[in-house]
Amino acid sequence: QVQLVESGGGLVQAGGSLRLSCAASGSIFGLIPMAWYRQTPGKQRELVASITGGGVTNYEDSVKGRFTISSDNAKNTVSLQMNSLKPEDTAVYYCHIQGSNIWGQGTQVTVSS
Repeated sequence: QVQLVESGGGLVQAGGSLRLSCAASGSIFGLIPMAWYRQTPGKQRELVASITGGGVTNYEDSVKGRFTISSDNAKNTVSLQMNSLKPEDTAVYYCHIQGSNIWGQGTQVTVSS
């Protein structure tokens, strides 16, 4: 059974930076597409950034130029570097294996104004 464990969330002032990490454990073979989603109360979970097994990335419009997703396939990890954070980035962030029902437990990111 594959499990995802996120880390790196926290409280930061607007304009600051945070780096989220997601480590996958269990039986993972080959290159897999992974993504970061976020969710705020009362809203649907939304895709923030994704990366294919070949390293092709995609970003939600509001985070383009501020967030960077990267992966280390050898270590089964995916990271999200978040710069120039805004209060509207406040959410619970989830790591996800695309095309599966596997999600991490979520990590809270709070950006104060």
